[in-house]
Amino acid sequence: MVSSEFEIIEHFFKNATGSNSSVICGIGDDAAIVSSPAGQQLAISTDTLVSGVHFLSDTDPYDVGYKSLAVNVSDMAAMAADPLWVTLSLTLPDSNRDWIERFTAGFLELATMFNINLIGGDLSQGPLSVTVQIIGTVPDGTALTRSGAKPGDGIYVTDCLGKAALALAILKEEIKQFAKIPEPCLARLHRPVPRIETGIAIRNIASAAIDISDGLISDIQHILNSSSVGAEIELARIPVCPESNDLLDEMKWKICLGSGDDYELCFTMPDAYADAVTDIEQKSDCSVSRIGTITEGKKLIWLSVDGKPCTVSHTGYRHF
Repeated sequence: MVSSEFEIIEHFFKNATGSNSSVICGIGDDAAIVSSPAGQQLAISTDTLVSGVHFLSDTDPYDVGYKSLAVNVSDMAAMAADPLWVTLSLTLPDSNRDWIERFTAGFLELATMFNINLIGGDLSQGPLSVTVQIIGTVPDGTALTRSGAKPGDGIYVTDCLGKAALALAILKEEIKQFAKIPEPCLARLHRPVPRIETGIAIRNIASAAIDISDGLISDIQHILNSSSVGAEIELARIPVCPESNDLLDEMKWKICLGSGDDYELCFTMPDAYADAVTDIEQKSDCSVSRIGTITEGKKLIWLSVDGKPCTVSHTGYRHF
């Protein structure tokens, strides 16, 4: 055990990610002070991960640390922002040194990868939870939001959907036909890949964006509601994870459309930029698939593999 919160801060977090010229005052004072670049707006997001809700209680603390930052970096990707600074608030049941060391290593791996500076936070005792606030910058007037989609825009998603949800369903024994969890699925559950490069690549050409955290069914509806538009989405075009292909259709669509933890991007883009997809894929080293079209009105229509309207009954992940 570590003797006090101050020892934890000093040993594990102070100067953990170094600093750059934008950090005027970091960990150790009552507040951090940073310098915002000229011509840039701030993008700010906060997520809380709770043991037993957002990760299983026996999850490797390295993965808990990694994922707690990754889901916040994913929010920056959806806004086309560059992540720069982060604060971390930990509620711990005890001061287990090994757990904190593993958690910190996972958190700092991703922070180092994206050159994000840890500049402050808080520690307290109680049921295990992790709260991360991330701050990024985006050139004035170029941030992507959920409210810019227009009729005629194409609807796109990155990579494939359902890997993390499939791993979790196997872990929870909701699906029993797999002898073991496919490694790519387990990796995606514990260490999602924030699509920062894709977000930056679409910054000046996409009309709206969101990261898929609660399932495509739920998250595409946020774009439609914010933009006051409808959509037609073709099931045949959705890039489902290959590991789900042997599931019955009902379970496959529940996993790939109605479950959370994908952290892929869903964005809309005018057809005038449709030829830019190849360039986006090259810049971000990530596949991009068109799955539908934004329409007039506010109705979401799902088209079956034969092109006919169909019903998709799943609702996506809900917190309450």
